[in-house]
Amino acid sequence: MQRIHPTQAYPLHHTASTRRLERSAAATLPAHTLMQRAGLAVARLARALAPHARTIWIACGPGNNGGDGLEAAMLLHREGVPVVVTWLGAPETAPADARQSWQRAQDAGVAFSHHAPHPLGPQDLCIDALLGIGLAPGDQRPPPSERLAAVLTALHHSPAPVLCVDIPSGLQADTGQYAPGFAPADAPPAQRHTLSLLTLKPGLFTGAGRDAAGTVWWDDLAVPCSGEAASAWLSAPPATATRLHASHKGSYGDVAVIGGEGLATRGLGMTGAALLAARAALHHGAGRVLVALLGDHRLDTDPQQPELMLRLVDALRLEQLTVVCGCGGGEAVRAVLPRVLAQAPRLVLDADALNAVADTPSLAQPLAERAQRGHTTVLTPHPLEAARLLGSSREAVQADRLAAAQALADRWGCVVLLKGSGSVIAAPGAAPRINPTGNARLATAGTGDVLAGLVSARLAAGQAAAQAAADAAFVHGQAADLAPGSGPLLAGALAKIQAK
Repeated sequence: MQRIHPTQAYPLHHTASTRRLERSAAATLPAHTLMQRAGLAVARLARALAPHARTIWIACGPGNNGGDGLEAAMLLHREGVPVVVTWLGAPETAPADARQSWQRAQDAGVAFSHHAPHPLGPQDLCIDALLGIGLAPGDQRPPPSERLAAVLTALHHSPAPVLCVDIPSGLQADTGQYAPGFAPADAPPAQRHTLSLLTLKPGLFTGAGRDAAGTVWWDDLAVPCSGEAASAWLSAPPATATRLHASHKGSYGDVAVIGGEGLATRGLGMTGAALLAARAALHHGAGRVLVALLGDHRLDTDPQQPELMLRLVDALRLEQLTVVCGCGGGEAVRAVLPRVLAQAPRLVLDADALNAVADTPSLAQPLAERAQRGHTTVLTPHPLEAARLLGSSREAVQADRLAAAQALADRWGCVVLLKGSGSVIAAPGAAPRINPTGNARLATAGTGDVLAGLVSARLAAGQAAAQAAADAAFVHGQAADLAPGSGPLLAGALAKIQAK
């Protein structure tokens, strides 16, 4: 068993892949072996998380996830740990493995109750073994029954820590979104743990998954997952880069940031967005950073960052540059996009540039043709921008973030960095990656512009597009994780935080 830290890459497996592994292992092992291993893993982690618990309440569903909980209850009871089980199943309808674990718990003398123990204290523990991975996207499962809803409510409002078996009940393992009717009314308790069994599931790390799962642990139940290709990957930290003593600014490439519509254009000044992206590119290693502000500007230097070089758009030799286009570009960005799409060999499209492509058919074809010319493109949309590009809705994008990012990557032949909790990095013909770093401190204006700048610095230095996007997302989130304080992290400060 291991706790999942953002220190290495981890393979993630969808429900179908996990079930194939489970069936293959069950066919070669003695009956009931996997459930016994799962129950043992749950019991061990429960003891470690709550060594002084007066009561461990285990809420068990009617299926095999409940069987894992029943097996753990039997083991904990045998060790002298006070256990109370609420089981929503029945012996006559339970799967064979779950029925066997129920019988073992009965024979051991485990206490059963129809209700949650009350009251539970902060030293106690709740174990959620209700549903597991049984809720796949598109399932026509009815809303939770009255009894199941009552048990879920008790779990969500418990003052005691909660340990979820395999995945928090109601959360979809493939998407990180709650099935209809299962989302908690309030934020999940602060002390939450999830023990993922056999495989790690993508839904634990994106969408609502990170809040729902809390600290994630993994036990592969001694079943290698090498027989199934990963459905996705949890990103690893960037490799440490060493700068040669004999290098110079030309060794790390030139970035041009095009955006920042002026106040005079429409009365909506967005100069700061372009400057934030440029500062981030500079602080994260670009050799030179040029800034081309759009509209009527009187700015000829950035007084806070005089190293930035301001240019007119027409003076840029785009064919020699890594370009960031769209940060604060407003309506003015539409006029420059055809030239940018045609000439920039390495391009990061963000914000208003994405919106312009989404609603201007004449820009869509040049974007699609870039891959055919061997040009590199990275799109960095937030969910609403992704929805506009796909002709769908924000809700549809969030319902399956991995699928949405992959659809964009395949449509445009480019790398997509779909921002949000558990940002998704997708590229044609490759399993998507999920970024494990970052927190709600990034929910402030301008942090997306900083991320675009980080991607561009890595592209300019010669990094492959998918790796540049994954590494930039990791460093961007890590900066928020390690920054001092607890309030919102301002984008200006974020742009200057160096990678660890």
